[in-house]
Amino acid sequence: MDDLTEAAMTLRALPPSCGPVRLVAIDGHAGSGKSTFASRLAAALGGAPVLRLDDLATHDAYFDWTERLTDDVLGPLSRGATARYAPYDWTARCFGAPRTLRAAPVVLIEGVGAGRAAVRPWLARLLWMDRGAEESWRRGRARDGSALSVFWDGWTRAETRHFETDPSRPFADALVREWQEGYKWLPGIPSIAPQVEPVTHRDGPFPPY
Repeated sequence: MDDLTEAAMTLRALPPSCGPVRLVAIDGHAGSGKSTFASRLAAALGGAPVLRLDDLATHDAYFDWTERLTDDVLGPLSRGATARYAPYDWTARCFGAPRTLRAAPVVLIEGVGAGRAAVRPWLARLLWMDRGAEESWRRGRARDGSALSVFWDGWTRAETRHFETDPSRPFADALVREWQEGYKWLPGIPSIAPQVEPVTHRDGPFPPY
């Protein structure tokens, strides 16, 4: 049995928040481990769809993706329809071929800003990867190497400005901390925070943001 089974059961039992979908956001600083955690949680949910916000952001607008998210993803999901969006190619600097995102019972959305104010009304739960900014950014820089140091310089400034004006952590239902043998969930500030403390296997290599 996967160590996130109890957490998956808790999320499945929530009332739908976006039409028939229970939309769960995983937010945190770049490099905090959101992508790996989202993949592990999706697997525990039996293959739940995952929307990566890296696919909606661009070099020119790191956080100016709310309209695309609402029109291309949240709108269709709220109607029980399959969403369709064009992911951004960070190497070619252009949008690629469209992808689909089905309206499953639980859908995960992960990325910096996933819990922003404009998205929270659509969410069943907001999870925050509880690792500090500086530590997260060090991990991200180490992962990506010196070739992307200029990108990281610009990103950290943009991320800092974003969370100063539109913070997510104060609104998190649960804080997810990485421990030596996996993860531990701690109650967030809201009183409705899930009272579960699942642990997963040790985190592995860190994928993009």
